[in-house]
Amino acid sequence: MSEQIGKKDTQPHKEMKVLAIGAHPDDIEFMMGGTLLLLKKAGAVIYFWNLADGVCGTTRLSKKDIVNTRRDEAIHAAEVCGAVDVLPPIAEDLMLLYDEECIRKTAAGIRKVRPDIILAPSPDDYMEDHQNASRLAVTGAFARRMKNFDTIPQENIINNEITLYHALPYGLRDGMGNRVHPQFFVDIADVIDEKERVLEKHRSQKEWLDVSQGLNAYLENMKEMSAEVGKMSCQFDYAEGWRRHLHLGLCGKDRSPLEDILVDSLTLNA
Repeated sequence: MSEQIGKKDTQPHKEMKVLAIGAHPDDIEFMMGGTLLLLKKAGAVIYFWNLADGVCGTTRLSKKDIVNTRRDEAIHAAEVCGAVDVLPPIAEDLMLLYDEECIRKTAAGIRKVRPDIILAPSPDDYMEDHQNASRLAVTGAFARRMKNFDTIPQENIINNEITLYHALPYGLRDGMGNRVHPQFFVDIADVIDEKERVLEKHRSQKEWLDVSQGLNAYLENMKEMSAEVGKMSCQFDYAEGWRRHLHLGLCGKDRSPLEDILVDSLTLNA
């Protein structure tokens, strides 16, 4: 049996499938990694899906080399996080669009995995790949049971409930610089070192982010952001924040599996 999270009365959730969706390789690890580690320890089955291939995340490698490098990094990070599978990307960086092709491909992946929970990026973020990944996740989940909606590739409809949660945006602010406040916080202090080891697998991005976005000390930046979210909670040293998407078309009004699984590791945002 997997190690229990936090308190001794936490129950395992071995049948719960969690699909973590990000825009680029390392997005999941940066904003969701701690929560995913706790879910894995609670017995959930984890899937990773980076919708874009990471082709623009370099200043020196060829397209083929950087895509292969980032694919391998994503697989290694997912393995450390305990994921059972990493789905292939559906578009290049900056070509992750909210269009027919991407919607049909996203819906296909969701039907294939049949998740109980989807963790998605924030709908408000500083770049459109992140925002489009969020929108695609919502529409793909909504279309899962629509008989006459064809997917690419074709996948049979599914009828299970899906509860969808949005992570905080990178930088914790929307594109206009406004602070985004979560509905609840997850305490990740016990797994912050593991989260760092997961993110560390994306070695190619340290150089890229140093040059392109001035993010010196890549791993320290993650810890500082997690500490800032912890400070927002007024309770935890390190935390990740979440918002539950409206239930309509997805699940029952009172269904809240993420909160149920991590009940001993979260606090509501007052």
